[in-house]
Amino acid sequence: MYSLSILTTTAFLLSLLLTPLMRDWSIRLGLVDHPDQKRKLHAAATPRTGGVAILASYLGAYALLLLLPLNGSGFIEEHLAAVWRLMPPVAAIFVTGLLDDWLSLRPWQKLAGEAAAAVWAYAAGVRILAVGGHATTPWCSFLLTAAWLILCSNAFNLIDGIDGLAAGVGLAATLTTFVAGILHGDITLGLATAPLAGCLIGFLRYNFNPASIFLGDSGSLLIGFLLGSYAVIWSQKSATMLGVAAPAMALALPLLEVGLSILRRFLRNEPIFNGDRGHIHHRLLDRGFTPRRTALLLYGVCGLGATLSLVECVMRNRFAGVVVALFGAGAWIGVRFLGYVEFEAARSFLWRGLRPTLSGHVKLKLLERSLLSAANIEQCWLALERAARSLGYSHMNARLAGVPFATAPEHSPNGAFWQMRLNLPGKDYVNVTQRERSEERPVLLIPFVELVSRVLPGKLAQLEATQPVFRNSSTRTVMSSDCAAPSVNTATAS
Repeated sequence: MYSLSILTTTAFLLSLLLTPLMRDWSIRLGLVDHPDQKRKLHAAATPRTGGVAILASYLGAYALLLLLPLNGSGFIEEHLAAVWRLMPPVAAIFVTGLLDDWLSLRPWQKLAGEAAAAVWAYAAGVRILAVGGHATTPWCSFLLTAAWLILCSNAFNLIDGIDGLAAGVGLAATLTTFVAGILHGDITLGLATAPLAGCLIGFLRYNFNPASIFLGDSGSLLIGFLLGSYAVIWSQKSATMLGVAAPAMALALPLLEVGLSILRRFLRNEPIFNGDRGHIHHRLLDRGFTPRRTALLLYGVCGLGATLSLVECVMRNRFAGVVVALFGAGAWIGVRFLGYVEFEAARSFLWRGLRPTLSGHVKLKLLERSLLSAANIEQCWLALERAARSLGYSHMNARLAGVPFATAPEHSPNGAFWQMRLNLPGKDYVNVTQRERSEERPVLLIPFVELVSRVLPGKLAQLEATQPVFRNSSTRTVMSSDCAAPSVNTATAS
């Protein structure tokens, strides 16, 4: 315990001393982050090299511990060997973040650095050996470990958006992992996490709102990578079937953030690596929370996740599933509170729009087959009319190979309506009209137009080449009880 106390205190004091020195040095060199009033909301240019001070304090605490004449120094050196094996991959992730801070790496370059660090950590012994009580194969263990470390690194990178958030969340997760190590009697986990807790406490003195220095990518990637590695060690020591769930709950907020970000950008059809202003802290700011209150609220959320993770750790298999279920329910309520329009739209589509849309695509496939197999112009029109009626369009008229067609007699009822006209070669066209108060809800109009414009001109040209078409100005009418809307003058563009 003396060693743990010395590590924590030394790291705290070093961080308290080195952070302002790094801040002032960065300002002189111009290594600052400029506000843009969009995603970067800080008031003035702020240094972004906090990760350098944290890593220097972290390593300095170990160096001082080894220099002290402690009775158990041999025991400490034995357990520190596992920590030292992790230092090369930690250096790799740190350098990746530092280069991104200075040179703004491309996403693939940044991901390559993270992947290299993850592979190196796996070689150093950080391995997910089992999931849900079932042992993993070597290849599965490798892929899971690499994916987990990359996920944790980027998770902390994403939440580093307001003063003190990433450092405070990292502190909560570090303390949770430290307590788990003590509960399991794992001195290695305690020796690894104690100095990180001291570093973050000292750094928060300068990073909490209003911050005078930021973590930068070097700091956020470093914290995420270290905590991801320690979570793997924690899960190896856990005796529960859901052992991996406990460290995941301790890192719940950053992991939830990265999951939501990927899903939101997927639903919006945007690049996953693009930045935006839809993160959890941004949503709270938009709801009227100040940056300080946002950070404190999210600290509380992390504290709750940390408590549940330790409860799950202590209870082992008895009520572990209940704890995880309660945690999942709380996360779902929190996401609903944030009011993401992407998820509301997805929920509405899944409940109300998926079946009609899927049905519409089936009908478009049938239309394409019918057009391709049509033996004459009339069969082409009947295929179009049948598809338009099934897709909910009120009225359609067309000119195919010079022959006019319509779905109902022309009349002019009152009420608004909209029209869509597709011009085809040779003055042919397809015209769709929809009443404002139609009982049918039209679907897939654009895919309908794209299919018709792709298939119909070639089919009409083929029919005209193989059989004569009698052209006249009389309109062929197909009566339908479902199609009774204002018709369009076949000679006039809509």
